Amino acid sequence: MTTDMAAKSFVPQGLDPSEWGQLEPLYEALLNRTIDSADALRRWFADLSELEAFVDEFGSRRYIEHSAHTDDEEIERKYLHWVQQIEPKLRPIWSKLQRRFISHPDRGRIRGEGIGLMAKKWQCDVDLFRDENVPLLTRVTETAAEYSKVCGAMMVEFRGETYTLQQLARFLEETDCVTRREAWEAAERRRAEDRTTIGAQFDRLLDLRSQIAANADCESYRAYAWRSKKRFDYGPDDCAAFADAVEATCLPLVERLDEQRGRDLELARIRPWDLAVDPRRRPPLRPFAGDEMETFYDKTWQIFARIDGELAEQFASLAEHGNLDLDSRKGKQPGGYQCALERSRQPFIFMNAAGLQHDVETLLHEGGHAFHYLAASVEPIVYLRHAPLEFCEVASMSMELLAAEHLEVFYNEADAARARRAHMEGIVRLMPWVATIDAFQHWLYTNEGHDEEQRTEAWLGLRRRFASRHVNFDGYEEAQAYMWQRQGHLFGSPFYYIEYGIGQIGALQVWRHARRDPGRALADLRKAFALGGKRSLPELFEVAGIQFDFSCNTVEPLMREVADELERLPH
Repeated sequence: MTTDMAAKSFVPQGLDPSEWGQLEPLYEALLNRTIDSADALRRWFADLSELEAFVDEFGSRRYIEHSAHTDDEEIERKYLHWVQQIEPKLRPIWSKLQRRFISHPDRGRIRGEGIGLMAKKWQCDVDLFRDENVPLLTRVTETAAEYSKVCGAMMVEFRGETYTLQQLARFLEETDCVTRREAWEAAERRRAEDRTTIGAQFDRLLDLRSQIAANADCESYRAYAWRSKKRFDYGPDDCAAFADAVEATCLPLVERLDEQRGRDLELARIRPWDLAVDPRRRPPLRPFAGDEMETFYDKTWQIFARIDGELAEQFASLAEHGNLDLDSRKGKQPGGYQCALERSRQPFIFMNAAGLQHDVETLLHEGGHAFHYLAASVEPIVYLRHAPLEFCEVASMSMELLAAEHLEVFYNEADAARARRAHMEGIVRLMPWVATIDAFQHWLYTNEGHDEEQRTEAWLGLRRRFASRHVNFDGYEEAQAYMWQRQGHLFGSPFYYIEYGIGQIGALQVWRHARRDPGRALADLRKAFALGGKRSLPELFEVAGIQFDFSCNTVEPLMREVADELERLPH
């Protein structure tokens, strides 16, 4: 669609989206406007996009503020007002607007790349919408927020100091085994304090999602999720094939790595606190001090500048707009994400840095998401900016791999090689975890009415299938049985995890191309970035110069190349 937003704004100056009395007249005006030509429909569509960008950014900022300050009562009040009083009123009127566009007789005359695909996605939304699900979806959001608040409050007293769980993770890299074990045990004891609370929250989420799916005439929540996520290009059977490929090609490599780690550490079987320490007992990699966020930012900027000057400029724009929240602190939701601010057309990066190599990888990852969004944000129509999530993860994971060639910015040459090896090992270890979380979700949502014992057994069965046999949890069986509770996607973003596996397979293909022709690999990737949501998932992969396939045919040769790279890197 080539039409630009009109010079005259549809959204009035000073609009407060937290007041439904100000929002409703605008939506009603669009719902009731006479649309008697293709030109009138284009104008209507542009006005709707402008309003949605404004409202979406307001809601995103409420979410960001709550993520950053889960212990601030006033921020929580404002966030819950949005969730409880505004979003439930938006959902039904938004469905009516989607229906109006889809059914309009001039819709076929609205030309432009991606409009047909967008209409197909909107049809899914219209087909799934039920008025009775509006309050249930609100309760889902509220419960997910409760989970974030519980996790954000997890602090640990360790050797006379207080740490977030993210900060405590630094001690798992220490060469002293007693320090590692005590830090790991301290974290698990803290998690165990909220185990029952979190379990009850998850039970509520399962019940709510089951009811939502039934109301929408779906046979299971998995079927509902597939349609709501617009997964047109693959199905549950493909996810099962991915799991088989990971079991056959990734898990053996993980076990070889763990076996070698045990020999290096002179342990018959390694323990869960032995997975992050350098196997040759060298001091931990410390790319920056845990409280030096300016240094962290500056050096990450230098890496992007080495890859491409425009990327560095774009990264700098995030800092200039105040759209970076990097440090770990009390009351902050764990994890990291990139959030699009649609009216500003700026990305926001949220994370919990504590001075670890993993923090460098996280900021590079979220930076990839930010560059992807910025490339697509020139599109005036907000609905055409966002690619499928699977390709979004190609963007982020590719950036990790392209940037890994420049880690000397943070380290000397030897430590940069260590960091590259740790990153590559992390990719290998990620794949079985993705398969575990994805398969667990398939089980959860196709086995309605299961009890906690059955859920635990299903989880442990998947652990037996995908976890390394060389990691010994004896004496810590409960910690292993409830490991799933730390995976926030299960609570706030159900069925969002296979994307990491698909994205990693795509990113490894980009990495393979970049080893031969780095300029062409980046150019192809950015060409796909700019398409946003205008092409299907397989088409985006093709534009990026990679193949959309996550079966053993693609995974196996990629894992061979990864194994070769691990052999090449200093141990």
